[in-house]
Amino acid sequence: MGWIIDLFLIPSMDRQADRRFFSGAKGYNVSWILLTFLGLFGVHRFYLGKWITGLIWLLTGGLFLVGYLYDYWTLNEQIDEVNAA
Repeated sequence: MGWIIDLFLIPSMDRQADRRFFSGAKGYNVSWILLTFLGLFGVHRFYLGKWITGLIWLLTGGLFLVGYLYDYWTLNEQIDEVNAA
């Protein structure tokens, strides 16, 4: 039954996502994979060109996990900023 509802909702969700996210030099998928598997070391921040915070993440284990969780919350916006510049 749920697939019938999805049949109607997914096209509008796709259009909404196209307006919300910017394509650019940095990929969303790569950033999310780096954050998921190497986020405690700040690799995703190095990839986005944020060298200073990348070093901080590397030396402190993702700012003692608080920064790591923050990045899970805000990664799409961070990628948008990099791609918009």
